[in-house]
Amino acid sequence: MTAMESVLDLAPVIPVVVLEDGDDAVPLARALVAGGLSAIEVTLRTPAALGAIRHIAAEVPRATVGAGTLLTPGHVGAAVAAGARFLVSPGWTDRLLTAMRDSGVPYLPGVSTTSEVVALLERGVTQMKFFPAEAAGGTAYLRSLASPFPGARFCPTGGIDAERAPRYLALPNVGCVGGSWMLPQDALRAKDWGRVERLARQAAGFGPRLPRGDGGLLA
Repeated sequence: MTAMESVLDLAPVIPVVVLEDGDDAVPLARALVAGGLSAIEVTLRTPAALGAIRHIAAEVPRATVGAGTLLTPGHVGAAVAAGARFLVSPGWTDRLLTAMRDSGVPYLPGVSTTSEVVALLERGVTQMKFFPAEAAGGTAYLRSLASPFPGARFCPTGGIDAERAPRYLALPNVGCVGGSWMLPQDALRAKDWGRVERLARQAAGFGPRLPRGDGGLLA
């Protein structure tokens, strides 16, 4: 681990960014940071992704930029070389897990089943991405994992929006959520960074003031 020991404790909400135009990386990151979301996951789904990570790392010092959608050990090496300070995968294999563990930066391997959770706990990994969150069972599923897996903590991602995020963040085994609702496509196309900042500010208000571990009131 580096000085940053836990991805889950960076922020209650981590924006999940898919960038088609690398020139948008810096102004987008600055808007998110200005709105209070300084942890930013750039997914490796487009050719612009690695360059975007590189530019954000170099030009937006208040941002903690990470890489998502890591599928191979090669992705891990390229992301860290570009400046990624945390790593996120939608799933995992032993080779991918080893590469993330050896990278020297915090990481979240993805799970969606109890068997995957057990396998990671067996390997000493207690912090995980839960994906695709809504399709895989949502808050009810995660709540059911809290008792048999008290040592596991999750960052649910997938289908989460501004309405659903507080329900996840109220669960005792959720450290943060990932989502893209503060990055609407029409705002990105218009390069409306002011709107992104406003939506980021709303999202940044989620989490700390919620009653963690609520018995179902918010579910």
